[in-house]
Amino acid sequence: MGVLDLTQNENVMTRIGDKLKGRVAFVTGGTRGIGAAICRSLASQGAVIAAGYGGNDEIAENFRDHFIETYSTKVSIHKGNLGVPERCHRGIDEVISMHGRLDILVNNAGITIDKTVLKLTEEDWFKVLNVNLSGPFFLSQAALRHMAERGSGRIVNVSSVIGEMGNIGQANYAASKSGLFGLTKTIAREAALLMARSGKLADPAGVGLTINTVTPGFIATEMLEHIPEKVLDKILAQIPLGRLGKPEEVARVVHFLAADASSYITGQVWGVNGGMDM
Repeated sequence: MGVLDLTQNENVMTRIGDKLKGRVAFVTGGTRGIGAAICRSLASQGAVIAAGYGGNDEIAENFRDHFIETYSTKVSIHKGNLGVPERCHRGIDEVISMHGRLDILVNNAGITIDKTVLKLTEEDWFKVLNVNLSGPFFLSQAALRHMAERGSGRIVNVSSVIGEMGNIGQANYAASKSGLFGLTKTIAREAALLMARSGKLADPAGVGLTINTVTPGFIATEMLEHIPEKVLDKILAQIPLGRLGKPEEVARVVHFLAADASSYITGQVWGVNGGMDM
């Protein structure tokens, strides 16, 4: 039995409401795994979806075609290298140009290059940091300008329990995911300051401009399929709830933070990890 067979359950497959109707959501790494689950969840409430991806055109096109068949909402796909600042800014511009606005940015895309500290090269270090930490910064920078001008928006960063606990062979990945905590809290404070200066902070009924982070634990996605069964058993033994998480369980928390009604939650870190960091 494979990793995906253990927990895969796409329980959000159709349009079920209109709470996000008119909202535009850009989800990086949105065509597979956790990102695809986030897209499904947001689309189920009517959000227009812009899904970013890094390289596999066939998977991205199949994702788009499936969405068109399943949801009564618009969807677009956007290819780009998040390790390049100019491409991050251009990606935000593409989404706004195509859909007219951007309401929700989910910085979900990430990569791993796993080696112990003594074997990590400079290229290994900077490639992971550029995609996992610098990418979310430059995407958020571009999105924040647009959202602050409009007076509302949501930015949700997808970190990892590894950023909280560390892990052998993942110094670069852990550092990049841990860095998202400080980035989230700083941008959240600056977003509130921008809203206050523009006089848009005082309305208690407003949607607001918030920035938060979600930290998944070990989730049943393609990233775990290569793990040997013995290693997987050791991982499961560290999880109090005794199982891998489902992509949809992470998506549910991202969706909650992205909703209009979550306007009093900002600068926070939300764990979805089966209790690993208690």
